[in-house]
Amino acid sequence: MITQAGHVRQIASAAGVVSLATLFSRLLGFVRDMAIAWLFGAGMLADAFFVAFRIPSTLRELLGEGALSAAFIPTFTRTATREGRDAAWDLASAVMGTLVVVLAGVTLLGVLLAPAIVRLLAPGFAEVPGKLDLTVQLLRVMFPYIFLVGLAALFMAILNSLGHFLAPALSPTVLNIAMIAAALLIAPGASNPVLPLGIAVLVGGAGQLLIQVPAALARGWRPRLRVAPRDPRVWQIARLMAPGVAGLAITQINVFVGTLLASFLAQGSVAALTYAFRLVQFPIGVIGVAIATGALPVMAASMAKDAVEEMKGALQGSLRLAFFLTLPAIVGLIVFRVPILHVLFERGAFTRPVTLLTAEILVGYALGLTFYMTGMLAVAVNIAASVLLMGRLGATGLALATALASASNFLFLFIRLRGRIGLLGGRRLLRASARVAVACLPMAAWGMLSQGWWDVLAVPRVLPKAALLLGEMAVAAALFGATAAALRCEEVGWALAAIRGRGKRTPGSAPGS
Repeated sequence: MITQAGHVRQIASAAGVVSLATLFSRLLGFVRDMAIAWLFGAGMLADAFFVAFRIPSTLRELLGEGALSAAFIPTFTRTATREGRDAAWDLASAVMGTLVVVLAGVTLLGVLLAPAIVRLLAPGFAEVPGKLDLTVQLLRVMFPYIFLVGLAALFMAILNSLGHFLAPALSPTVLNIAMIAAALLIAPGASNPVLPLGIAVLVGGAGQLLIQVPAALARGWRPRLRVAPRDPRVWQIARLMAPGVAGLAITQINVFVGTLLASFLAQGSVAALTYAFRLVQFPIGVIGVAIATGALPVMAASMAKDAVEEMKGALQGSLRLAFFLTLPAIVGLIVFRVPILHVLFERGAFTRPVTLLTAEILVGYALGLTFYMTGMLAVAVNIAASVLLMGRLGATGLALATALASASNFLFLFIRLRGRIGLLGGRRLLRASARVAVACLPMAAWGMLSQGWWDVLAVPRVLPKAALLLGEMAVAAALFGATAAALRCEEVGWALAAIRGRGKRTPGSAPGS
């Protein structure tokens, strides 16, 4: 029998692999966004592209990566444990065949209904000549991405179930490479410079799927599709997906509320919101997704054995580790927001006013960073806060409303989960988070103090500026780590274990009150 410490070692090892691979992918993502910002800044072309890409990307999250992984991994693991590997592969074939049919139907509908979808989600675009038509054209080009990346998400779930994390975590790099190549090599000379980016999205989606096939073949998968809508196991996965889809849909509705309202603000507001949220997504991917990806298979295996306490221990440790890593990330994003945006994006069409606008928006998004990693209540909070704040704060108010909605959603889900499986160590989590918050104070003070150097030194070139920024952030990270160690935050050891890919201590413990 695997001990709780053994489970934690598995989570730490998987989180380390996923975190490094995701870090590489997100760095490429920044290069991609830098190229798009250089080409289009925060104007009409950028607005059209980001709205068009957000729609299939959202459907990918609803029908693919998030809900599908959460439903498929426990079912696949339970089937392999209780019925054998052949039965598990038969299940995978049935899910894949059924998913092909569903995704093909969704893709066809999306292409046909593209004008209505854009008018619904960005009605303000109709007020700018040509903007609505361009967005519709881009959406039709990119909508088949949902078919490709939906299948890629199933391969990700299969491989994660089998304990393989590298290929799935690296798959988004293919999309980033395709878009970077299109932005730098093709778009500048094209009559419609944003169209090559749309085509690159399809190429990247195909790459995300194909890069995982060899790893799946090596672990026993065979290309056999079986459309089985009446298979009870397929229906079981569909039923398990329903709450996840509902939760993710609520999150995406919050994002779309911001997009819809931003379409009525000054041109470029949608793009500025997108650039800011890209920065927030960096720690979400490197920290939150890595921890969740490593924890889900371990928790699924515990539940397959009805070992509820083991599952709760892994959940408690994952939550504490997530809070420990995201709180300093929030402080860092807020304190260094202007120099980060300046170094990454401020060139070409991305001017100083766009930097300052995006920096204000980033504050609003960053305040909800911890809660992005975790109901209708959130939608109500988001709509009310958006309407109240957008008049006074513009696009910044929309970002802040999304953060408030995410916080309310986190609290709602935490309370519901506590009611279902018992105490989750809430007081211990609050005490640990309070220590982490105190540990953030020296790095915040250093960040505000070091901002003055940018005006005094007036460094003219990008690379020296980047080196200066990295140095300042390294000092901030060291201050946080040293303070956290002095305060005896247990998470310091857990974080180091995750980085090294092996656990030395267990973050799980018996549930507390």
